Amino acid sequence: MKIDNDFNDIDALGDNHIGSSSDTPMREDAFELSKEEKIDIIRDDVRHIMETLGLDLTDDSLHGTPNRVAKMFVNEIFGGLDPNKKPSASTFENKYKYGEMLVEKNITVYSTCEHHLLPIVGKAHVAYISNGSVVGLSKMNRIVDYYAKRPQVQERLTIQIVKELQKVLNTQDVACVIDAKHLCVNSRGIRDVDSSTVTSEFGGKFKEKETRREFLDYIQLDTQF
Repeated sequence: MKIDNDFNDIDALGDNHIGSSSDTPMREDAFELSKEEKIDIIRDDVRHIMETLGLDLTDDSLHGTPNRVAKMFVNEIFGGLDPNKKPSASTFENKYKYGEMLVEKNITVYSTCEHHLLPIVGKAHVAYISNGSVVGLSKMNRIVDYYAKRPQVQERLTIQIVKELQKVLNTQDVACVIDAKHLCVNSRGIRDVDSSTVTSEFGGKFKEKETRREFLDYIQLDTQF
């Protein structure tokens, strides 16, 4: 009975999309297995799930699904768990002395809800104010993508993006806003297809009302080309 109650409590936490830490929960032995070993194990697990559901894996359409899913998990949608894939965000001296905020908006976010392993799809808007260093624009997109490619909660993703850019740029003056749809809300449970979730993290000068307002005004610009 205690076990049933524990699972009920865990399910309730997941349905309410409550996260446990600002760091991705990882075991100490997370990287002892090779990618190939992980794919082999996950392939067998996916096959077992499909067979348990009553699917006929001898069918041409389903036969390769366990292997495709295993490779997708390890190499693609959860590739951000691999520290070797962390983007090397080289910085450069701000020789042109640009002193205003730089905003990279509408960065596409594809992530996965850690509670139901369903997609999170949306846009991230990231900004920083240089204290002497700048980072290549594409690196900002790559940092977003790296932290998105793992089981996530949106609040943690937003914080991780800001913390990483603060570390790279050696400044607290970094901000991030994410607006995303969660298919665990849109396609199951309450099944509210129109709702989206907005999260934000403001560091340094972005905690000041005027600076934060300027950033939010920038991301509202209707950019069309």
